[in-house]
Amino acid sequence: MRLIHAYAMERAQLPLNALRAFEAAARHLNFTRAAIELCVSQGAVSHQVAALEDRLGVPLFRRLPRGLALTDEGQALVPAVADAFDRIGATLDLYADGRLREVLNVGVVGTFAAGWLLRRLEDFSRNHPRVDLRLMTNNNRVDLAGEGLDFAIRFGNGAWHGVHAEPILQAPLSPLCSPIIADRLTEPSALSRETLLRSYRADEWPLWFELAGAPCPSLHGPVFDTSLAMVAAAQAGHGVALAPPLMFADDLIAGRLVQPFPTEILTGGYWLTRLMSRKDTPAMTAFRLWLAEAAKS
Repeated sequence: MRLIHAYAMERAQLPLNALRAFEAAARHLNFTRAAIELCVSQGAVSHQVAALEDRLGVPLFRRLPRGLALTDEGQALVPAVADAFDRIGATLDLYADGRLREVLNVGVVGTFAAGWLLRRLEDFSRNHPRVDLRLMTNNNRVDLAGEGLDFAIRFGNGAWHGVHAEPILQAPLSPLCSPIIADRLTEPSALSRETLLRSYRADEWPLWFELAGAPCPSLHGPVFDTSLAMVAAAQAGHGVALAPPLMFADDLIAGRLVQPFPTEILTGGYWLTRLMSRKDTPAMTAFRLWLAEAAKS
């Protein structure tokens, strides 16, 4: 126990000034420029680095006529020191206004982010100023654990292994196209003469045609991994997309897109998901409750 305690005490007395001097000198490969950044003298930086080298028992730099070069030992130390200072800085930033802010990492399928969430984020920030919300968009393929996410908002039926899912919104699909193409679509069967843009879910167009009471034509249109890109192609006149009108309401209202037929199919919805093993933090609870309330209204 005494040896462990002594080791812990030694670790607790890390030469932080020397490590900062080393990290700055490693970035600049020059003691003078490091000193300017740290607002100290060139001699102070050189002394701090020398003291660190003495403590570690290895040289960290080769002193050259014009600047510095890292030794192998210095190269090995740089990423660990830089990462440690970055983490300290990021944590201190959370106290910027005198009170702790809690980081919340949320992955969001791009269609939901652009079509629904972004316009409401100001309301969340206003009501929860202590939550530092960080959004990472995706194409509905997400790894909660691997990406370090607290939540992921995704499209589907809510059945994901090892994941707790809460419904947010239903998202029925319907054909969407440019006004020029819409003028040609007098009935569902007329879609057989158009390019039908597809998602990676191959059953969507057949289901829509079945509900519309028309035969489904052979599907040869481009396949997209996101509704955002697919609807952008439709808006540009490259075909007809099958996508959720709710997520493209602004384009429909502005007349950039047209929903030529009222028939809609429900193949899934948007869900708020988290790992079963992930316990709610205060920030997670705040976001979950806000999201549910926003979806109701």
